[in-house]
Amino acid sequence: MTNKTAKMALVIGATGGVGGAVADRLLAEGWRVRALHRDPERARRTADRAGLEWVSPLEWVRGDAMVEAEVVAAALGCDLVMHGANPPAYRNWAGQQLPMLNAAIAAARAADARLIFPGTVYNYGPDAFPTLTEASPQTPVTRKGAIRVQMEAALKAASQDGLRVLIVRCGDFFGPKSGGSSWLSQGLVKPGKPLSAVTYPGALNVPHCWAYLPDVAETMIRLALDDANLDRFEVFHMRGQTLTGEELVAALTRVAGRKLSVNRLPWFAVRAIAPLNETFREMLEMRYLWEQPVLMDNARLAARLGAEPHTPLDEALRAALIGLGALPQTLPMAA
Repeated sequence: MTNKTAKMALVIGATGGVGGAVADRLLAEGWRVRALHRDPERARRTADRAGLEWVSPLEWVRGDAMVEAEVVAAALGCDLVMHGANPPAYRNWAGQQLPMLNAAIAAARAADARLIFPGTVYNYGPDAFPTLTEASPQTPVTRKGAIRVQMEAALKAASQDGLRVLIVRCGDFFGPKSGGSSWLSQGLVKPGKPLSAVTYPGALNVPHCWAYLPDVAETMIRLALDDANLDRFEVFHMRGQTLTGEELVAALTRVAGRKLSVNRLPWFAVRAIAPLNETFREMLEMRYLWEQPVLMDNARLAARLGAEPHTPLDEALRAALIGLGALPQTLPMAA
C-alpha cells in the first residue's frame, strides 16, 4: 500500500542510469517517487522484461521532459526534483539539454522543491587538470562541455532567483542499471556477451575517474536530506573510483575469474566513422579525458558527510557486469 504521508520526489529520467539509481535510493528511504515518461506503460513493460524490481513501486506519470507544462504538473506536491534525463547515445545535445533543464527548473520552482543535478567532468578543459575541485576553472574544449557549462550557469542563475540547487559532480558513471549509456558498456566491454576481453580507450598507466551509480545516488540523497543545512546553490565533487587502466583490467579479471585479453580502442576507426555517426563523433570529442590524469577532489564532500559512500571496487564491477549481461549471477569471484 502506498504511504500517502511520505515525502514525494519527481525523477526525470527514472529509466536511465543516474535517475534509476536515485529512484531506487529514495524508495529505500521511504519516499514516494513519481517517474516522468512519455509512455509509462512501455516503460513498465521494458522494466519488467529487464527484471528491474525497483520500478514497480514508482508512481508513473505521463509527460515529456521537453514540455515545461507537463513537467511542472508532474512535480506538483514534490519536495525534490531529480533531473536525470539525458539524450541517448549523445544525440542532439544542443537541441535537447537546455530545454529539458529549463522545464525541470520551472517545475522545481513551482513546487518549491530542491533540484538535484548530476554534474560531469565535461565542463573542464586540460587547464584544470589533473585535480578538479569545485572552484576549478570551467573552460571546456568540447561542444558537450560548453553545453554543460551553460546548464550549470542556468542553475546558478535560477538559484539567485530563489531555486534550491544541488549539483553532485563525478567521473564516468557505471552501475547495474547504467545500460548502454556508460563508457564501460559503450567502449570497454560488450554487453550481452560473456566477458573475455577489454577494449581500453587510453593509456593503461593513466588514472581515470569512475563513479558507481548506487554510491552517487546515496551521496545525492544524503546531502538532499540535510536540506536545511545546504545553501541555495551547492556543488560537491565525488572522488569515486580513481583507477589506472591496469588497475581496472586487473579488477575485471578478478571479477570475471578468467584471463582477459586487452585491446586498445581503435580511435582511427572512430575518427573515420565519426562524420557519419553522431555517437562516434561525440565519443571522439571526449578522447582528451583519457589521455591525461583526471582526478576529483572530494574534500568538501568528505567534510560534509564524514566519508564519501564507497562500494568496494570488485563488488561494484560485478554488479555492473551482471546488469550488462556480461557476467552470470552465479559466477564466484576469483580470490
